[in-house]
Formats: sequence, C-alpha cells, structure tokens
Amino acid sequence: MDRIDAMKVFVTALDEGSLAGAGRKLGRSPAAVSRALAFLEAHVGAELIHRTTRSLRLSEAGERYAAACRRVLTELEEADLVVHGEKSAPRGTLTVTAPVAAGEDILRPVLDDFMDAFPSVGVKLYLMDRPINLIEEGMDVALRIAHLADSSLVAVKVGEVRRVIAASPRYLAERQPIETPSDLASHRIIAMTHFGLDSWSFPPPPGASVPLTVQFKPRLVVNSVRAAVASACEGRGVTRLFSYHVAQPVREGALDIVLRNAEHAPLPVHLVTPYGRLSVPKVRAFVDFAAERLRGFFAQAGAIAS
Repeated sequence: MDRIDAMKVFVTALDEGSLAGAGRKLGRSPAAVSRALAFLEAHVGAELIHRTTRSLRLSEAGERYAAACRRVLTELEEADLVVHGEKSAPRGTLTVTAPVAAGEDILRPVLDDFMDAFPSVGVKLYLMDRPINLIEEGMDVALRIAHLADSSLVAVKVGEVRRVIAASPRYLAERQPIETPSDLASHRIIAMTHFGLDSWSFPPPPGASVPLTVQFKPRLVVNSVRAAVASACEGRGVTRLFSYHVAQPVREGALDIVLRNAEHAPLPVHLVTPYGRLSVPKVRAFVDFAAERLRGFFAQAGAIAS
C-alpha cells in the first residue's frame, strides 16, 4: 500500500472525526479506510488511533505522527502547485483559524467575500481561543492578536487593538467615578476568562517600575465576548475587552471607555502563515485579499474606540 495515500486517509479521518466520514470524503469503503490505518500502524509499530463506535481519539504516538503527516502532505501540495505552474489559479480548500469573537465578527464576512471572488476555493474556518501550532494542526492562515515570538511563520500586520475598560453611561452615572485603576476595586466587575478573573494589570504608575495590579471579586464571570458586552451594555458592571469588541456599542452610545490614560500599549494584529505557504495560490490570494480589508476594519474600530 502507498504510504502517502495512507497518510491522507489518516489525516482525513482525523479531520472528519470518524472512519465513516473519511470514507465518505474520499469515496472509499469503511474496510478500505481501516486497511489504510492498519497499514500505517504496522509501519510505525504503534497504535495511532483509539477507535470507538462513536469517535476517534489519537494515541500519544498518533499525535506526533499526525503532526508529521500534515507537514509532509502540506509540502507535497506546495511542490505540486509549483511544478504545475498554478500560481495564478487559486483553488482547493483553505484552512483558517482565529479567536472566536474575531472570527465570527471580523474574519467570517471577509471569507464570505473571498469565496465570492474566488469560487474555486473552499474554506474551513476553525474558531478557538487557545494557541495552536499551525503546521501541526494543518492550518494555512491564522489571525493572531498578540506580540509574536520569533518563529518560522510569515506575519503580515493588519492593525492593532487596545485593552480597554468599559461600562454603560447609566452604570457610570449611578456609581462612584472611575478615575484611577484602584477605583475599580469598589465596582461590579464583569470578568472575561481571557482578561483576568480576579485581577487586572495596568502600566506602572508614574515613578514606579512595577505594573499596577488591581484585585477584585467579580460579580459575573463569562467566557463569551458577546455575553460580557451585553451585560455591560445593560448596566450590570464594568468589563475589560479589546477595543474592537466595544467599537460598535461605543459608537451607539451604549458603552463608554474609562481609564484611557491607564491603558497598556496596543497589541498588534497579524495574519500569519507557515513559511512557504505564501507560494500556494489560495493562501497568497487570501492574504492579499484579507489584509487590505482587515486594515480598514481595525483602523475604523480604533478610531471609534479612541
């Protein structure tokens, strides 16, 4: 049996979540899929997948082997595209990942427009708030909001965002003013899991070198940006989010930003892709298409929330 073909079956089974799904995707019988996986396991001398009637679960060896298979298949795809001279013909499936809120509200509309412009390209959009290894998980492009460590990724900057403190005008009118970060300790806090559950940090005060940390006991803890924004707009408390999260409520007068003079430096926003992927037509086309639109979005959102 061809090992590359068996790798494709293995990765497809992981992506589809079942052997039956891999069979449907590849047009093969369940027996053929099972034989391909058995061939790989015999070749590497280890069980790669724990099979149940309902799901697949990678073994420890399977996790390492899956990452290697994705790298090999990606490199083969790139080589085929270069040899066949398809640099002007984007096609195939583009895999993109982003944080949940940014993916839903910002990237998804861009992807819809991209698919209209390039009908031969399909898209898989994975929304997750955990850091991932693009190569190991088979991603073409990611939207990342953070300072990037040195790596083999190619990064295209598309904007920047601020971490802001916001509350509704009604809430602010009914309570003590928030003039310094320390004032937050006496307010009702709506905490987002990614921004601090029991404390928020701020730049060092004048004359100090250590960041200021404000401790609190939150009244509400959520792991959804939309939930935090909705509760804040309803006057339930003060929350901390990225500036683009609150741009529309600020524009509409539903939220006000406080403590602007105590904000951390902005965080950059990048589109990132593994080194070499920009030579693949669908990836290059998307990065070029999306970068201009994302720069416009973040510039406008930053101006509104300033």
